[in-house]
Amino acid sequence: MGEDLFLRGMVIIRLISAAIEMTGALLMWRGQRLDLAVRINGFLGIAGPLVLTTTMALGLAGLAATRFPLSKLVWIGAGVALILWGTTR
Repeated sequence: MGEDLFLRGMVIIRLISAAIEMTGALLMWRGQRLDLAVRINGFLGIAGPLVLTTTMALGLAGLAATRFPLSKLVWIGAGVALILWGTTR
């Protein structure tokens, strides 16, 4: 398994995420109702951290597979955890 496989997975997940975001924006625009827009926005707010976590996990797995130093992986993982923690408060 090369780096290319992990990178391709990250790109595909981000493209799917972008498509979901665009669809959400179009649904808000088409719905023309504030309550509907708030519901759609809530769903998109949940999807964002899931996409971040998934793409980072793939990236870290790819780095680990290419013999990246464990100490650097720990620091990167801690940074992602702090980002997720900071956005929930």
